[in-house]
Amino acid sequence: MKMMYAVTPEQENYMHYLLNYFYSGIFPYYFDDEQIRQFEEWGILSLDHERVTYNGTMKEAFHIISALQSLITVIEWIGERGKCEPYEWLFVRNQTILARYGITFPFQANQFAKKRAFPCSQYVPAASEWVM
Repeated sequence: MKMMYAVTPEQENYMHYLLNYFYSGIFPYYFDDEQIRQFEEWGILSLDHERVTYNGTMKEAFHIISALQSLITVIEWIGERGKCEPYEWLFVRNQTILARYGITFPFQANQFAKKRAFPCSQYVPAASEWVM
């Protein structure tokens, strides 16, 4: 008999936070709103897709969380410096980890080489609650 530990609600919430961060903090700097809407329809970075094999164990959650954190860090590094070669292997490695759990992330590192300075997107959170 094998003992499995279930993911905690905090870890589950953090995983969803990271997935949402891609849509609000990463994608708007590289893609337009129509493309991001397509990503949502296709189930990119979604745990609700039929191919997802995430079963809610702590080990799986740690793998997914660390892969997402690593991808965010690599993408932000690439976006700031404009070159992807030094960390492309890390990008692919974490992409493979997500694919192991059925989480789709069909991008290449070089797609994140040109970051927009000021994205105009409905996906970017508002800077304040005031309407002008």
